Amino acid sequence: MLQESKVYYMNTSQQSCYKNVLIPKWHDIWTQIQIRVNSSKLVRVTQVENEEKLKELEQFSIWNFFSSFLKEKLNDTYVNVGLYSTKTCLKVEILEEDTKYSVIVTRRFDPKLFLIFLLGLILFFCGDLLSRSQIFYYSTGMSVGIVASLLIIIFMLSKFMPKKSPIYIILVGGWSFSLYLIQLVFKNLQEIWRCYWQYLLSYVLAVGFMSFAVCYKYGPLENERSINLLTWTLQLMGLCFMYSGIQIPHIALAIIIIALCTKSLEYPIHWLYITYRKMCNATEKTVPPRLLTEEEYRIQGEVETRKALEKLREYCNSPDCSAWKTVSRIQSPKRFADFVEGSFHLTPNEVSVHEQEYGLESIIAQDELYEETFSEEEDSDSRYPPITQQNSLLT
Repeated sequence: MLQESKVYYMNTSQQSCYKNVLIPKWHDIWTQIQIRVNSSKLVRVTQVENEEKLKELEQFSIWNFFSSFLKEKLNDTYVNVGLYSTKTCLKVEILEEDTKYSVIVTRRFDPKLFLIFLLGLILFFCGDLLSRSQIFYYSTGMSVGIVASLLIIIFMLSKFMPKKSPIYIILVGGWSFSLYLIQLVFKNLQEIWRCYWQYLLSYVLAVGFMSFAVCYKYGPLENERSINLLTWTLQLMGLCFMYSGIQIPHIALAIIIIALCTKSLEYPIHWLYITYRKMCNATEKTVPPRLLTEEEYRIQGEVETRKALEKLREYCNSPDCSAWKTVSRIQSPKRFADFVEGSFHLTPNEVSVHEQEYGLESIIAQDELYEETFSEEEDSDSRYPPITQQNSLLT
């Protein structure tokens, strides 16, 4: 019987069992129990459920004979044990003499489970954004091309084969062999990178470039239905990742239900908020706008007219205004030049007409405003004489 955190050193073929006596708690959602076997030479490790299964392994049968050839021979391997598994047994077979190995049971936080759960959250809540993202489209296409290049080649070859052909049996075997190779590469990825990093890097660059070229040729998805199908697929994958990333099933189901409710309630809550705002605006008493008095209306008109005239003078003095083009279009160039230089914008005739129609008060108020404006312009002219001289010459 194996105990946690205790190292067992052996040099012969042994059968061992581990009994899990701890009840999982809520903080064990990302906890992983592993039985790790590390040996100096190649060994064969077989995992079974209990002691009865171990006894069956000792008995000769055709299935056990053939399965022994299919099992991998490794010098460093591990067996994952479920948190709710009461007992797990394994058999370690030595293939060569003078082989020493160690067996240890560990219970620790597994960052891989947390990353799988986090990936599921991102896929579920951001699936609609990812399905429309060009970066996600190209990166996913390149990743699939690098990981499953053999599967893609077999799929392309199957299209050129006749429907009733015995080669389909070979293709099915090729699919299975490709999946086995992918699993084997991922298990020994660290060792492959350490020994053959040049070939691995060349393969990634070459296949990644070809995958990018294929994705660039067909372009991202544009059909709305295709985008919706990709969104639903990503969200479904996200739910699966969320469930597989948590070791306690009922907590995983509770989190999935909360995620579904949160995603489903996003639109109703937004609609309720808009309805609430409309109801609040409807119940509020509308305050009628205050009307200006006759004196306020006159003063506002005079002030805004003065501001507009000042803006017009500034524009005419600026480099953006074409002086010759403007002078060629107006009837009185001299009056326009005087206005730009700061003269009053009305002629005596226009003043008399305005006096007859509206009285003297508005003319006097406009003269006072003009005098204030003229005094301000004189001050600015005294401060910046070269610019005024240049503007007058330009005008």
